[in-house]
Amino acid sequence: MDESCPVLTPAERQVNEILSRTEEALFATVRKAIEDARNQAGEELQAIGSREMLPAYDYFAAVMHQKLFLMLCGADPDTFEGGNPEIAARLLDNGRNISTHYWAGKDPAKSAN
Repeated sequence: MDESCPVLTPAERQVNEILSRTEEALFATVRKAIEDARNQAGEELQAIGSREMLPAYDYFAAVMHQKLFLMLCGADPDTFEGGNPEIAARLLDNGRNISTHYWAGKDPAKSAN
């Protein structure tokens, strides 16, 4: 039997389905929270008569990414204090591995458009 693709028991399959649905719901919630934050900032800027543009969705996504990174490292997301540099390095390696696996050799200029 190929150990890289085991046959799951009905109970294991049920656990995987529950986790998958929960992960999808979590991601949808995070995406909506980022959009809500962007809209709230835009409304508040407009209410004070600011000429600032509506902040980009990517701005708030990047803020969330940074805070989640710090949380995963065990650091305080507000002060950046504490944290485990070994975990940080593993997380960064994971990002590099994803980039290499899925996007290596692709023209970044074409991806930006």
